[in-house]
Amino acid sequence: MGLETEYGVLAPSMPGANATMLSAQVINSYAALVRAGRGAIAGTHWDYTDETPLNDARGFSIDRASADPSQLTDQEPELDAEAVALAGGDTRIGSTLYEEAEAGHEVLMNMVLGNGARLYVDHAHPEYSSPETSNPFAAVLWDQAGDHVALAAMRRIESLAGVPDIHLYKNNTDNKSVSYGAHENYLMPRSVPFENIAAGLIPFFVTRQIICGSGRVGRGMLGQYPGFQISARADFFEAQIGLETTIRRPIINTRDEPHAHWEKYRRLHVIIGDANLGQISTLLRTGTTALVLSMIEAGTAPHIELRDPVAALQAISHDPSLSTTVELVDGRRLTALQIQRIYAAAAAEHSATSDALDEATVEVQRRWEETLQQLETDIFSAASTVDWVAKYKLMSAYAQRHGVDFSDSRIALMDLQWADIRPEKGLYHRLAARGMMEVLYSGEQIAHAAAHPPEDTRAYFRGRVLNQYPEFVVAASWDSVSFTVPGARRLERVSTLEPLRGTRALVGELLDRELEIHEFIAALRS
Repeated sequence: MGLETEYGVLAPSMPGANATMLSAQVINSYAALVRAGRGAIAGTHWDYTDETPLNDARGFSIDRASADPSQLTDQEPELDAEAVALAGGDTRIGSTLYEEAEAGHEVLMNMVLGNGARLYVDHAHPEYSSPETSNPFAAVLWDQAGDHVALAAMRRIESLAGVPDIHLYKNNTDNKSVSYGAHENYLMPRSVPFENIAAGLIPFFVTRQIICGSGRVGRGMLGQYPGFQISARADFFEAQIGLETTIRRPIINTRDEPHAHWEKYRRLHVIIGDANLGQISTLLRTGTTALVLSMIEAGTAPHIELRDPVAALQAISHDPSLSTTVELVDGRRLTALQIQRIYAAAAAEHSATSDALDEATVEVQRRWEETLQQLETDIFSAASTVDWVAKYKLMSAYAQRHGVDFSDSRIALMDLQWADIRPEKGLYHRLAARGMMEVLYSGEQIAHAAAHPPEDTRAYFRGRVLNQYPEFVVAASWDSVSFTVPGARRLERVSTLEPLRGTRALVGELLDRELEIHEFIAALRS
């Protein structure tokens, strides 16, 4: 599994700045930090050879000419006139980018990192896509590493004389009709029928927000209606199933792009989650989803069908009291808590009969049930682990203390400040520093993950060769790494289509030998 985060981006001294240029500034700022440690090497290019974003899991592909431009993720983004024009705004922020180019450094829109992750400009936002991990705890750690990378880029920009500061926010909307994603990816057997996946996940995704939503001030795409809601993304979904990610957003995304052996695997691309700062919320988001997917594979998932899933998603989000009921096709009306209880009970029964129950699954199951119990008994008792509850508690206390409601502009500013990734400014980070948010990983562990890959997936190979042979890695992707070898007539492209190969156990000893590049490639091929 792995996570993707598109950060909100803002230059306070230039509120109308071009977002694409701001995002490119972030990528190139981090590239400069990498160069400082490696000399001239700033990371490698992304290999788009095997990208297939227009394949649909329902068994067809859409025509390229009829696709929305946002779906064409199989081509290198460029800081060209078209990209700049689409983002709009003041372009003066780009002056330092051109200075980088004049200094002999390529202006990057895309780079692969030494921890196996990808950092790039996506839809006028800086995006961090974590390396592949094998369990939800590791997914949390390498997602947090992305925040560390983003903060490091911000700090470098702050240190540059004459360059406007750029602030990054781990949130999901600018409250001006734009929403940006916090996506999840899960590897599944292709043998599981896609209709089973959709049927099992829709009720779960509609109600999952109560255990891992990030919260939002305002309702509606524009935030035009006052109030507080559970999910930052709920109001931006318009369909049950579909291929799109930025328009007509569906609860179940059908992109069929496995980044692995096609005949063996499918990658479930999940776009409905909120961007979480809290480590426990991220654990619940990924861990419970992995459990439900295991049930779907085994045929033990609950059979629940909502009458109107999109309406239910938004109705649940709009009620932080958790008392709203939604209608099922069989006529019953249940709360989100009741539906989550059904899933959690089924997961416990499924796990009890499993021959391969691991500690991570046991802990996720325990936390899921504990969180539901807390929300059922006293919502605010979950404030140290559930993002939306922590935010709602903080804002409710402020509103009561100052005699205002959630339509007050100061509450809206608190919503933005919550998502600020700077530890000294972000409200989440300030609560965490006071011990009011439970954490799984220390700052030192997160910093290490920002520089080193997981050891039990193919991300280990990708990250290690980038750290060890940076001048010879010319391109990489999830499923390949291409090397240039002195004296060779062509590139050496190493396929990594099997996600559980390329691990430390398989290639660590070879990499530890620190061979010359031609010796390394020869040994790898032998």
